[in-house]
Amino acid sequence: MSDNLEAQALLPTVAELNRRRLFQRAGAGLAGVAAMSALSTGGMMLGSQSASAATITTPDIDGDIFNFALNLEYLEAEFYLRAIGQTLAGNMLVTGTGTQGTVTGGSAVPFQSAAIQQYAQRIAVDELSHVRFIRTVLGTGAVAEPTINLSTSFTVLAQAAGLITSGQTFNPFADEISFLLGASIFEDVGVTAYAGAARYITNPDYLEAAAGILAVEAYHSGSIRTLLADIGAGVAFDAISDLRGALSAQIVPGGEAEQRMLIPGNDYNFVANDSNGLAFRRTTAQVLNIVYGGGAASGYLFFPNKLNGAIA
Repeated sequence: MSDNLEAQALLPTVAELNRRRLFQRAGAGLAGVAAMSALSTGGMMLGSQSASAATITTPDIDGDIFNFALNLEYLEAEFYLRAIGQTLAGNMLVTGTGTQGTVTGGSAVPFQSAAIQQYAQRIAVDELSHVRFIRTVLGTGAVAEPTINLSTSFTVLAQAAGLITSGQTFNPFADEISFLLGASIFEDVGVTAYAGAARYITNPDYLEAAAGILAVEAYHSGSIRTLLADIGAGVAFDAISDLRGALSAQIVPGGEAEQRMLIPGNDYNFVANDSNGLAFRRTTAQVLNIVYGGGAASGYLFFPNKLNGAIA
C-alpha cells in the first residue's frame, strides 16, 4: 500500500497495530456464503412491514426526508458492496427521479481476516436492504442514485483530519484496516442523520421505519468502533471524529462535541452519544456539510453534483 494510509503515514498509535489480533481464531472459513448468494439473487428484500405496505405518493416532508436518507444509503451501500465485489447497479437499484449519476472508485478489499470480511458482508447486505426498502416506500417518487465519488474523497478527508500529508493518498479499499477507517466516516453520520430527522417525520409508520434503520446503523457504528479499538486505531478514529465535529460546527456553532473513541482509562467507547446518553442528532445542513466536505471548495466531496431531491 505504498502511498496509501500506512504505518509511516498514520499517527503513532495506528503505526503499532497488532495484526495478529483476536480475529486469528476465526480461521479461514466464511459463514458469509449464504449472504453473498442472497445478494446476487436479490433475495434480501425485507418482508411486508407497515411502512412498505403503503408508499409515499405525494411530495410531502416525509418523502423529502426519505429521499434525503436514500441518497446517503446509496453512498453507504456502494461503499460496502464494492468492498465485497458488487455494486448497486448490479442489483438494479439506481434509477429514479432526478439525474442518475455514476460512481467512481471502489474495489474488492483484499481481506486478511475472515471475521472482518464477514462484518463487511453483513453490513453490505443491510445497506442493500435499506436502499431497496426506502425505494419501495417512496415508490415512483424515489430519487435516482446521484454521482458518487469513492476515489479521491477519502484522501481529501484524511488530509483534512491530519492522518496523511499533502501528496499522500488514502484508499479505504486497499486493505482491511483502511477499510474500517473509511467505514467509520459513514456510520456515525448515518445515525446522527436519522436521529436528527425523526422529529420532522409526520407519518408514524414512516417514523417507525426510520427508527428501525437508525437502530441498524447504530449497530454498525458500534461494531466498527469496536473493531478499530481492537486494533489500536483509536487515535486515527478520533481525528476523523474531530473533523466531523468541526464540519458540523460550521453550520451550528457550539453544543457538545461528538464523542471520541479514546476516553480516559477506556479505549472502548463504542457508542457516540451526548451527556444524556442519547444518540447525537444532526440537522440535514450539518450532514450535508460533512458529506460535501464543507461545500464547493472540496468539489462537494462524496457527491460532486450534490444529492438528488428537495434536500440537497
